[in-house]
Amino acid sequence: MEKVQVEILGISTSPASNGAYALILRETGGSRRIPIIIGAFEAQAIALEMEGIKPPRPFTHDLIKTVIEALGGTVVEASIHDLKEGTFYATLTLAGDIEIDSRPSDAIAVAIRFGIPIFVADHVMTEASFLPEDGDEELEEGEEDDDDKPFSETLPKEKSEPTKLPARPATKMEQLNLALGEAIKREDYEKAASIRDEIQKLSNNG
Repeated sequence: MEKVQVEILGISTSPASNGAYALILRETGGSRRIPIIIGAFEAQAIALEMEGIKPPRPFTHDLIKTVIEALGGTVVEASIHDLKEGTFYATLTLAGDIEIDSRPSDAIAVAIRFGIPIFVADHVMTEASFLPEDGDEELEEGEEDDDDKPFSETLPKEKSEPTKLPARPATKMEQLNLALGEAIKREDYEKAASIRDEIQKLSNNG
C-alpha cells in the first residue's frame, strides 16, 4: 500500500458539529490536509499529550501504552488505510507486523504516546485532502508562531477577503469547490466533508 506520512496540524471545534472536533492532518513536507471529525474525549486525549499536559489519572490511551509495554510489545506506526462512505478506517501496527483495527482518533492518540509516525494511504489522501488557500502556509509579519499557541488555535484563520466568483456562470463543480473553500475558511469541517463527498460523487459520474 502506497502511503504518505502526515503530522497533526491542529484541532478545532465546529459550530455545526454538535460537540465534535475536527482533527487536521497535514502531509509531511507537503501542503495537502485532511480533516477528520473526532469526539471530544479523543480530541482532549490528543491535545493534552501534544501539549505535554499529564492528567491526574491516565486516559484509556495511556493505559493501552502501559499494557503493551508491560507485555514487551511496542507500536511502530499508525495508518489511516481506507475511506468508505465518509468514514475513515485505521490500524495500529505492532512490532512483528501485528495489525490491530482502530478508529483513526484512537490510533493517533496512541501513536503520539509512542512517538511513532502516522501515515495515510495515498488513495485516501487523494480522495479526501484539500489544499490551503494562498497565504495560509506563511506566517504574517508579527504573527505568533503556531508552536507557541494552544493546540485549538493552530488552524488557519478566516480571511476577510471573500472568494470571487468567476465572470461566467459557475458550473456545478465550481459551485461546490467554492462552497468547500468557504466551509474550510469558516472551520466548518463537518460541512466541508459533506461537500467533499458531493464533489467526489460528481467526479465519478462525470
